Amino acid sequence: MNEIDVLVGSRIRARRYALGISQSELGEAIGVRFQQIQKYETGANRVSASRLWAVAEKLGVDIEYFFEGIRSATAQAGLNEKPGERFNFLSDQEAIQMMELFHQLPRSQRSAVMAIVRSMAEAPPQDLRMAT
Repeated sequence: MNEIDVLVGSRIRARRYALGISQSELGEAIGVRFQQIQKYETGANRVSASRLWAVAEKLGVDIEYFFEGIRSATAQAGLNEKPGERFNFLSDQEAIQMMELFHQLPRSQRSAVMAIVRSMAEAPPQDLRMAT
């Protein structure tokens, strides 16, 4: 699988999920079956330009949405990180749900949540065993 195809598929899945559109509904809108949408979303099959255009229209995004950050991720990562690795969270349903909930918060609460999450991410892992 090509890393760019995987990234594009992850973006399709994330946007579709955020809008509450099923794979069947998206497939019907662009003229393919839901199995093909599954293959696009995993990167197993490459999305043609015309189909990607149709997907973008159905999902209400510009075509650039599917490619945002590829250059910057590559430039920041050097040769060690592949372009799609920075966006792996897009295939994690909990991460998508977390982003949706975060954006529902008032701005004043967002900074507090970010501070908590940042401190948790930067803290060394703690031993979860109880002291005896």
